[in-house]
Amino acid sequence: MSILTTNIDPNSETFLANKESMQGHLATYEALVAQAVAGGGEKYRDRHHKRGRLLARDRIELLLDRDTPFLELSVTAAAETEFAVGAAVVTGIGQVEGTECMILANDPTVRGGSMNPITVRKMLRALDICEENRLPMVFLVESGGADLPHQLDLYLGAGEIFRNITALSAKAIPTISLVFGSSTAGGAYLPGVSDYTVMVDNQAKVFLGGTPLVKMATGEDADEEDLGGAAMHSKISGVSDYFATDERDALRLGRQIVRGLTYQKLGPGPNRSAVAPRYDPEEMLGIASADLKVPFPVREVLARIVDNSELDEFKPNYGPNLVTGFAHLHGYSVGILANDRGVLLNEDANKAAQFIQLANQVDTPLLFVQNVTGYMVGTEYEQKGMVKHGSQQINAVTNSTVPHLTVQIGGSYGAGNYGMAGRPYNPRFLFVWPNAKTAVMGAEQLAGTLSLVAKASAASRGLPFDEEADAERTAAIEKQITHEEQATVMSGQLNDDGLIDPRDTRDVLGVALSAVMTNECQGQRGYGVFRL
Repeated sequence: MSILTTNIDPNSETFLANKESMQGHLATYEALVAQAVAGGGEKYRDRHHKRGRLLARDRIELLLDRDTPFLELSVTAAAETEFAVGAAVVTGIGQVEGTECMILANDPTVRGGSMNPITVRKMLRALDICEENRLPMVFLVESGGADLPHQLDLYLGAGEIFRNITALSAKAIPTISLVFGSSTAGGAYLPGVSDYTVMVDNQAKVFLGGTPLVKMATGEDADEEDLGGAAMHSKISGVSDYFATDERDALRLGRQIVRGLTYQKLGPGPNRSAVAPRYDPEEMLGIASADLKVPFPVREVLARIVDNSELDEFKPNYGPNLVTGFAHLHGYSVGILANDRGVLLNEDANKAAQFIQLANQVDTPLLFVQNVTGYMVGTEYEQKGMVKHGSQQINAVTNSTVPHLTVQIGGSYGAGNYGMAGRPYNPRFLFVWPNAKTAVMGAEQLAGTLSLVAKASAASRGLPFDEEADAERTAAIEKQITHEEQATVMSGQLNDDGLIDPRDTRDVLGVALSAVMTNECQGQRGYGVFRL
């Protein structure tokens, strides 16, 4: 393989301006992470501790194998919404007794761990990841159920959670619930449909209706322990499989259950030893352009991600706006497609489609590195068949069956998002740098296009055109899209699996690659009709 070279000058004005911009985006991201970690705030964290209970992330830490990484997903879910950042639940991938698991922990300091619409979406995404990658699921349960004032937007979606848990079990993907506190109403079905359930003495409460609802519905003055306590469910109802004396005992039992699964990966492991890149990952902060309209060299990013900065490029002189090639990442073989100059031309799309097919022939996962403005428009490119060439790439991405990992390091606009395995094309994981932007087109272009359409419409009908009103409308639309395309907004809506610090890209992808190999890695051997 060829060694990627670097032309970065850390002292140049461009590098320093890019770095300052990225650090501003990182500051925003880190402030949101701090909000998520703070949960419901100091008052509710203190009250939780005074009850002798552990916080959600403390429970996760005690569950995981010592000194192993935890890849937290969608940390900033619900950012830029009315709900608490983090969406009252922690999800992520970590090792338990040597087995990679998806872990989902309610945060009881946020409205008692109750579920809002974003919580439901975050939990459903975690379950999708379990199914796609064949990861066991461990729930750390303490939730008041649905946030009732928002029931219209979450009730039906919440039902999918329980359906999907039972679907995992049918596919022999284990599900384990460790119940630390309340699991009420529909939430009672979470431990109820899990393969294994552990309940903590004098803390766990699992019932379809709590004592107030029972009183209202039946007139019965029920005792909480008799109604749904751990001792009752362990001795009488059989809902609980394991009776834990305290929280640490529950986590011990959870580890014991995972150990007993003797779970095996179905995909290949690393085929060579991991070798660190030759260049400083700190320099990632100054590579992406402060103005995303300005292209930046993607090989500089790849040189700080792949093992030993080695890349075996495929067709390096053809379709130069897209870099394709094979490399290793933390010892795993990967095929890479990375935008180098933003726009995709006919040749780039053709090269992409062929390369995707080749990776499928040799069962190699694909890494898409997005910084794309879309497919090229204009008479010349349309006459050369841009529509059919872009369609070939989209066809190849759609029907590829090797795992796809996507990292968005800049813009992701138009159908370029689709051809580069954006969220609609179901990559196994999609991570986003905090400077990134996503929309049907750039804010200025979108607003300007609508203005031109309005002018043409008025002219075709012989009507006067109000330039002043159009200017106000155009400015308002541009402001709206400028806000909506921001990474924090898109990630807050669960349109990705989380914002990441550019310097962490390599390690995040390493954990993700290991996780996807829990399932089979087998390429597509036949494709649909290509419009040649």
